[in-house]
Amino acid sequence: MENVQNDISPARGTKYKKMVSINNDSQEDMNSIVVNNEEENLLASVRRRFLISNEKVETGSLNVLSAKYESLDYDTCENYLLLDEVRKKGYKFIVHKSIARWFVFLLIGMITALIACIIDISIEELSIIKYASLSKSVDKYVVEGKLYIPFGLWALYNTVPVLIGSLLVTYVEPIAAGSGIPQVKCYLNGVKIPRVVRVRTLVVKSIGVICSVVGGLAGGKEGPMIHSGAVVAAGISQGKSSTFDKDLNIFRYFREDHEKRDFVSGGAAAGVSAAFGAPVGGVLFSLEEGTSFWNQGLTWRTFFASVVSTFTLNIVLSAYHGVPGDLNYPGLLNLGKFDSFTYELFELPIFMVMGAMGGLFGALWNHINFKITVFRMRYIRPRWLKVIEACIVAAVSASAGFLMMFMLNDCKPLGQDPTKYPTQLYCQDGQYNVLASIWFQTPEASVRSLFHDPPNTHNALSLASFVSVYFLLAVWTFGLSTSNGLFIPTLLTGAAWGRLVSIGMYSILPKTLGHPGRYALIGAAAQLGGVVRMTISLTVIIMETTGNIAFALPLIITLIAAKWTGDFFNEGIYDTLIQLSGVPLLPWEPPPLVNNIYASEVMSHPVVTLKCVENVGHIVELLKLTSYNGFPVVDPPLTDQAEVTTYGRIRGLILRSQLIVMLKKKMFNEISDYWDNVTSSTFRNDYPRYPTIDKISISEEEKTYFVDLRPFMNPSPYTVLHSSSLPRTFRLFRALGLRHLPIVNDSNEVIGMVTRKDLARYRVWRHRGRMGVEELLVSK
Repeated sequence: MENVQNDISPARGTKYKKMVSINNDSQEDMNSIVVNNEEENLLASVRRRFLISNEKVETGSLNVLSAKYESLDYDTCENYLLLDEVRKKGYKFIVHKSIARWFVFLLIGMITALIACIIDISIEELSIIKYASLSKSVDKYVVEGKLYIPFGLWALYNTVPVLIGSLLVTYVEPIAAGSGIPQVKCYLNGVKIPRVVRVRTLVVKSIGVICSVVGGLAGGKEGPMIHSGAVVAAGISQGKSSTFDKDLNIFRYFREDHEKRDFVSGGAAAGVSAAFGAPVGGVLFSLEEGTSFWNQGLTWRTFFASVVSTFTLNIVLSAYHGVPGDLNYPGLLNLGKFDSFTYELFELPIFMVMGAMGGLFGALWNHINFKITVFRMRYIRPRWLKVIEACIVAAVSASAGFLMMFMLNDCKPLGQDPTKYPTQLYCQDGQYNVLASIWFQTPEASVRSLFHDPPNTHNALSLASFVSVYFLLAVWTFGLSTSNGLFIPTLLTGAAWGRLVSIGMYSILPKTLGHPGRYALIGAAAQLGGVVRMTISLTVIIMETTGNIAFALPLIITLIAAKWTGDFFNEGIYDTLIQLSGVPLLPWEPPPLVNNIYASEVMSHPVVTLKCVENVGHIVELLKLTSYNGFPVVDPPLTDQAEVTTYGRIRGLILRSQLIVMLKKKMFNEISDYWDNVTSSTFRNDYPRYPTIDKISISEEEKTYFVDLRPFMNPSPYTVLHSSSLPRTFRLFRALGLRHLPIVNDSNEVIGMVTRKDLARYRVWRHRGRMGVEELLVSK
């Protein structure tokens, strides 16, 4: 691996030789690394430009892209059928479609909020039963000297729900593991992640997150809500369910990738809004972390879905808590109000230092989690082993909490008790154990306690012990085969060490220090910012969740310091996981200082092309022998040379899915009876899962027929001259959400094709103040 990396190191003078083709389908290459070090003629497109390396990719490499991921096609195919449809339907259809779009966003907000309510109420009811039983059991058996009984009960209460949730995730729908945010981010970037927005994923996600939180894992329900909102949006907007094989025959005009992408971005924002009660933060999160393609109309609709989500959640939860109409439950995460919290000017540098500490802790958190994730990828591969690991973590979480309560006798008067079920343990009458109050409640309640508990509620030793233990538990938990997020455990860890900082500050400045909860808030923001490296959206989310806009400047300073400090050492956790998966994610901007790389060096070739009128048998064999998803339609090259160096002048571009539908519907020139009924809807009916070529029945006689591709192809695809620079090609490809970008010569003849992987291969690396551009390997 080291030798291969050295061959393409950015430091070498030969780093940008002719590029690799990722379109080689021979079995010999399937497990190989494509590397190229050869200079070749620009038009020598009948020869492949690559060199096969015998070295294998080690699992857990960050400099490898996986060839298994396909792209979504956000570019609308403006063929004859679409233009004819638009011409016939007119402005009335445009208005109807716009109204339907707003109605879908309304449904997305409402249904996402209802799912959030079900998850929240289930967790709260089960947690009350669990922690009330544990508190009563501890106080009963501590007198009898039989603490092993409540310990065993706690381990059982943790392990059984986690076992159920892990079994569902591992055996039913593995894509439902984790928070789902990296997968949604990839989907919105234009990468097709299998099964990420399926109904089964939503069901497993919802049940799994309930089991994880009730099982006492160091995880939260807020991250999975974002994934849940995305699934809801994808399902509602299509008017059909492939899982249940049910088509309601509504919203059929939304059955294309770019429409579905807009709805999913609204669903992700509605999920943030439901989780945190932050509609503005939801829109900014979807913009900052997710959607790669944005417009003004989408901003309004996404904000509308977010507000509807918060309002619906508020109505339901206020009724559940016995105060219908009292809209004080805007989100699942209720951190309480910070109206009385202010800050002094001299504290701003302190907040900046705390942000840098959060960046350091976040970088350490990400590094440890990266190592654990690589270990899991290499050694914890059997499904039963993944379930066992989740159960072990659940049991260890109970053991760690019990040992801390047993060994640290931190007692406070009952008047300051922040919990519903105070536990006395070894404390005197009229006192409660502080550590038990932290452990015997959900993580959200613990965060709220650290924010609002009166001064002197916690001592330094207890907080330091809790931070150390919970930090390691959170790192270990994230990445298990369970559905849980990292927002809450990270906030809890940060709030604990922020409270610890306030104790130290109080010993130095006892008279000028205000409520310690504000240091807990800054610590929580710093820790979360150091892990996920969000700035704008996280600032707004915390402001909306706490209801205190006065803390905007301290939060911005803290989060910027956390991001800059963390970025000095490594990437954010979501970006790290995406790189580990080998997903060809395209960043916002092209790599710097690569203007000397041209499209002719980036493109893949040879290119498989079709003629305007093509033989059916040829199309069938082509689809069986290749896995390409787009084919340039060309005129035959006008040349008498023995070696054909171009593929003809480009006339259009046709997709595999269109060819499949044409073969399925027998749209052949010799059989024209059915052609009068062919519309754009004919090609949308099978979206998003078109049948494979093996499922299409074509007789031997039909293979002799011909098909005219001109009415169905895109007659004006975006193309790029071979002399275009990499940044120019990158911006066109990413801004328009393309899947295929043909490269043409000065005569408009096709000489190559640029796809997502060709551009994603060039990635900027940053480490400890240094940066550069590396060319990634492509794993077959």
